[in-house]
Amino acid sequence: MLELDLQRASQQPAPSDEQFRQWCELALRQRTADSELTIRLVDEAEGRELNHTWRHKDYATNVLSFPADVPDELLDIPLLGDLVICIAVVEREAAEQGKELQAHWAHLVIHGCLHLLGYDHIDDDEAEEMEALERTLLAELGHPDPYADDES
Repeated sequence: MLELDLQRASQQPAPSDEQFRQWCELALRQRTADSELTIRLVDEAEGRELNHTWRHKDYATNVLSFPADVPDELLDIPLLGDLVICIAVVEREAAEQGKELQAHWAHLVIHGCLHLLGYDHIDDDEAEEMEALERTLLAELGHPDPYADDES
């Protein structure tokens, strides 16, 4: 079972709680244990501050993933971690990249959840594995390949 804490710290419109749950459950379905995670939806100021604090980059980014670093034996529910998503960046990227907004939201939530599961894209092999899984999951939702334009 997924315990999802959705924090709406921005007044900007965003997908429904049900959509976030659907995307998270899809990304986490390979995990057999219960899961707990928080998604915080932020404005650009908070997104920029967090990205600067944790990644030393002075701009808001689309999604930040903070995997939990707590021993499982200390928790009743396996805490996966937190995602911070900047609404304005998601909207801007979708428009600039010609992507349907809901598809971009789904991609970024799935992408962030996979990071919480330990997937990464630092080297090419890891990136290929992570992107292949993202493509598969998004296709199940009827969304196009988010990396299609990157390969041309």
